[in-house]
Amino acid sequence: MRSLFYVLTSLAVMGLAVWAYRENYRTQQAIAEVETLNREIGRLREKIAVLNAEWAYLNRPDRLRALAEINFDRLGLLPLDPAQFGSIDQVAYPMPQLPDIVIPADLFGSLMAEAEARP
Repeated sequence: MRSLFYVLTSLAVMGLAVWAYRENYRTQQAIAEVETLNREIGRLREKIAVLNAEWAYLNRPDRLRALAEINFDRLGLLPLDPAQFGSIDQVAYPMPQLPDIVIPADLFGSLMAEAEARP
């Protein structure tokens, strides 16, 4: 009986060792994936920072003003003026079309008759 107990215990220990071995490698693989993703996130953040800097450089007011002057004949861009803005009173809002509702002449009487007819 003791030998059976020793065999079962040793099999359980070997099974746990195999399980721990597999879990260790799965954990190492997950950690490697997380590190790869973190590096990729860092690279993408650097790219975004570069793109934001380029956007700010290209949208400098003096550069845009010079481009507007150069292309005035084709684009006809003018500076904004307060007189170009309208007031809210000038906006025409469409009125919704309501459906035609037909109400029977004796609506209340017909409802009362239905209520009395029910048990």
